[in-house]
Amino acid sequence: MKEIIIQNRVIGEGKPTFIIAEIGMSHDGNLEKAKRFIEAAADSGADAVKFQAHIAEAETLQNAPPPPYFSSEPRFSYFKRTAFDRIQLAELKSYAEDRKVVFLCSPFSVAAVDLLESIDVPAYKIPSGENTNLPMLEYIAKKGKPVIISSGMSTIAELEEAISLMRLYNRDIILLQCTSEYPCGYERVGLNLLGEFRQKFGLPVGLSDHTLTIYMPIAAVSLGACVIEKHFTLSRDLYGPDARFSLPPEDFRSMVDGIRAVETALANPVNKDDIVRLGEMKRIFQKSIVSSVKIKQGAVIREEMLDIKKPGEGLPPKCLPEIIGKKARRTILRDSLIHREGNPTMMSHRKQSPDSHIAAVLPVWQVSAEKYISDNKNRHQ
Repeated sequence: MKEIIIQNRVIGEGKPTFIIAEIGMSHDGNLEKAKRFIEAAADSGADAVKFQAHIAEAETLQNAPPPPYFSSEPRFSYFKRTAFDRIQLAELKSYAEDRKVVFLCSPFSVAAVDLLESIDVPAYKIPSGENTNLPMLEYIAKKGKPVIISSGMSTIAELEEAISLMRLYNRDIILLQCTSEYPCGYERVGLNLLGEFRQKFGLPVGLSDHTLTIYMPIAAVSLGACVIEKHFTLSRDLYGPDARFSLPPEDFRSMVDGIRAVETALANPVNKDDIVRLGEMKRIFQKSIVSSVKIKQGAVIREEMLDIKKPGEGLPPKCLPEIIGKKARRTILRDSLIHREGNPTMMSHRKQSPDSHIAAVLPVWQVSAEKYISDNKNRHQ
């Protein structure tokens, strides 16, 4: 899978997840509040902050309907009131870079693309409502910068059109599964699409999550997501369309910590046959064959003379069929570990030693589970 670089972050399989704090319009047009958002997102572990570039006249009719989850203010006037100009966006970009986070901003018109180009954004995040705006997608693709596409409300056919067009000019594309529902229920997240998108489009994939909790992004990383986008807010009580669906700083930090923990686990595959570190635990918690009574020297060992108890320093329980019918080489005291000595028809005991190690004992008997089952069948026929 192709690796993509956004600023100094390498995105791809086996690389640290690129985590985007979607600030959106929750700053309500207040530049100082927007800076506080950046500061809090950086402190919460985000790799990038994302804003939105709205130029009302270039984007929407004045009577365009609002989304069902935000009708407190006409969209046209809301966009005009809260939009940042070039100087403000440049200031926010510089502020983000000073705090070691990538500045991203979604354009909603060709004019907004020009605005973002004027401050040299390092990549473009396409909002899903623009996936059918092929002229704008072509315009963005020709800029030659990495592009993150959010699937949102798009069909597979619409995604195919958008990606095919952009690939004519740009191969640095990341595709995020997203469901345009606010909030999104767990049953509508579409984690299954991460694998399907990766196979169908051959692109790095990720998740733009609209649930109210941290669980889905963590799950997505375990399924191969390279990018996570999550709405971020200083408080869910802030005004605007996004705040009440966003994570406050403490929850965002928990999400980031969970993602980094999953990355550590995925980067360190475990070999179940490598038990060197578990030797002491095996000695302590596994069991061995022991004498349940005193067994005199030369006596034929019967099943009722034996028991299975901790520690795992002696013969393992699967050796039980091999011991029954053998003779005691010497007198075996009650509650003693049973060991094989010399003549294969003779058994002896060894007092438990806290210094003994399981590796010194177990190789004496290599009895498979299949042989144990077979021997037991033979004994009971």
